[in-house]
Amino acid sequence: MLYTNLIHLETAAELGNMIEENENVLVVCGKMNPECIPVFRIAEVLAKECQPVKFCDMEFDNPESLIVRNIPELELSSNMPYIVYYLGGKVEKSTSGIQSKEQISSNINELFLKTEKV
Repeated sequence: MLYTNLIHLETAAELGNMIEENENVLVVCGKMNPECIPVFRIAEVLAKECQPVKFCDMEFDNPESLIVRNIPELELSSNMPYIVYYLGGKVEKSTSGIQSKEQISSNINELFLKTEKV
């Protein structure tokens, strides 16, 4: 289990329900390691600032996270964490590796908010 204050997704079915029931979903798929923890912390801060987006985590080593790890843009990457932006139930963008608050905020603004700034 990941020790974050994000919405925990443990199964592919839970992820499917989340993206079906919510227009804007951001999933951070990673581990509790030095590369991922800063990104989880940034997501926790942004979750408080950006209510229209559901911020979730998914454990990288969980077999159920294959649904994220098999996204074509991510499956060959060895950089964690993976961040996936779902808009209207579909993958709109995905990134891998350490991202700054500015990079994640920029993606949120571009994809989900269009006019608001986080």
